[in-house]
Amino acid sequence: MNDFYQDDNFNLACKSPALEMRAKLIQSTRHFFINNSFLEVDTPIRIPSPAPEEHIEALRSEDWFLQTSPELCMKILLAAGYPCIFQICKCFRAGERGRLHLPEFTMLEWYVAGFDYRQLMAQCQDLIFSVAQNQGCTEIQRDHQAIVLTPPWESITVEDAFLKYAPLTLDEALGQGTFDEILVDCIEPRLGIGKPTFLYDYPASLAALAKLKDNHRTVSERFELYIGGLEIANGFSELTDAREQRQRFEEALKKRASKNWARYIMPEKFLQSLENLPSCAGIALGLDRLVMIMTGANCMDDVVAFTPENL
Repeated sequence: MNDFYQDDNFNLACKSPALEMRAKLIQSTRHFFINNSFLEVDTPIRIPSPAPEEHIEALRSEDWFLQTSPELCMKILLAAGYPCIFQICKCFRAGERGRLHLPEFTMLEWYVAGFDYRQLMAQCQDLIFSVAQNQGCTEIQRDHQAIVLTPPWESITVEDAFLKYAPLTLDEALGQGTFDEILVDCIEPRLGIGKPTFLYDYPASLAALAKLKDNHRTVSERFELYIGGLEIANGFSELTDAREQRQRFEEALKKRASKNWARYIMPEKFLQSLENLPSCAGIALGLDRLVMIMTGANCMDDVVAFTPENL
């Protein structure tokens, strides 16, 4: 028993540099948003139902759920007149455990009224570069390759990424149902190499809460950020049409039912709030993964104090 606790203490002690970096990154993140006139908010972790999405499963908490994201509550605040808000919080997802996943993880999420996804990409770039500057590490190493965080960063559309890196076109992959497989195997490992990369303009079918482009209704105003082949953030121009959002939720609920996944209720209060939601953009950034990037860690376990197996 004593050996067990000694091993645990040794492992925690070895994490000290990563945990110190983690604390500094969170402090720098807060300073960035406060200096840019954002309000830090705190929304409930336990909610009646998360947003109905086809590929994300929530953890139950009695007859409610633990949040998979603070998105719905934060948009309700945005609709109530809070124009620039951010939150650093714990989120939970069922069935997610691996080198890059924990069932409980730390999310940074922020929203800006009057912004679209391109403006949000620029702000995301400014945030990460500012945080890196504060730590004196604007050039990092990942897999023995230098990644320069100094702007401007690279960007590529999803369609062009398929043409450049994949054996199929985007339309062919969507038609064959192999989009996710090709993205993970062929495209993601080539993104964010040398410089961070924004992958943007996702197919409309892969944008549950994002606005579609006005002149191209099969494409959404959504992006993801990659650094060293690792997805760090997901953001988009927000859909503000309550009727269209309800239709998307209804389709997602049907697909979830066909898989016998947990039954979610329709988030009526959120849908009602969309009537007052201004044009805006929002983003979710995985803080654990950002710490991995900044410390050179290859496993999320190495940048958190405790994992489920350690408790």
